[in-house]
Amino acid sequence: MHSLTELIILSLIQGITEWLPISSEGVSVFVLVKFFNSSPAEAVSYAIYLHFGTMLAVLLKFRSEFYRILSFSDRHLIKIIVVSAAFTAVTGIPMLQFLKGFQSGFEVTLFIGVMLVITGIILGLPKTGFRKLSEVNLFDMILVGFFQGFAILPGISRSGTTISVLLLRKIDKEDALKISFLISVPAVLGAVFLELLSGNVELSAVGGVTIPLTLLTGYITMDVLLRIAKNLNFSIFCIGLGLLTILVTFLTSL
Repeated sequence: MHSLTELIILSLIQGITEWLPISSEGVSVFVLVKFFNSSPAEAVSYAIYLHFGTMLAVLLKFRSEFYRILSFSDRHLIKIIVVSAAFTAVTGIPMLQFLKGFQSGFEVTLFIGVMLVITGIILGLPKTGFRKLSEVNLFDMILVGFFQGFAILPGISRSGTTISVLLLRKIDKEDALKISFLISVPAVLGAVFLELLSGNVELSAVGGVTIPLTLLTGYITMDVLLRIAKNLNFSIFCIGLGLLTILVTFLTSL
């Protein structure tokens, strides 16, 4: 069980980094392993659970879209979320089991560094979009869901990956951003549910601090950080951060 101070720090990290294409999970796992003495499995569980608060921030931000979904007034949007969620599970569940196989902090932090470099390469791919949300087809839904599942791996940015996939499929940038955040909700709910079933994170012990704090921080910072994410080159940043993570991992293991 982590201290109140540690939970506050982790919540602030999640609330801020969730909106940047740098893998909030990767940052949280690195901090948990390197500074808070967590095992790799525990760190992954906490990092996943921290997403619950920022997921609520997404629900609040896109409440009109989710109202349309719940009222069944936008069947196409419902189809996008359902199909992508199904294919996220296809890749996400095996990747989660793979993650739990890490035995040492060295392994998991080295892995994070490599995945950050891969994220940087993905973000650097040339892409433009013009197709609207109404033009998203079944193949688009399957593809974005399939790749979203890999974002359970710390160091792979979920938003960066899904938005890049949609832009490569020529989806308009604003619609790609909206789709990316809408499909994150069932993905986060599914991952948190699996972690709660495993008993790795105690809801009563952690949720009282992390949920309201990540929700508040995430909602307040969302618009500003999304604007920053649009205007800065995070490809180079992620590659540099990944290489730095790899270097720190080796230096601290000596």
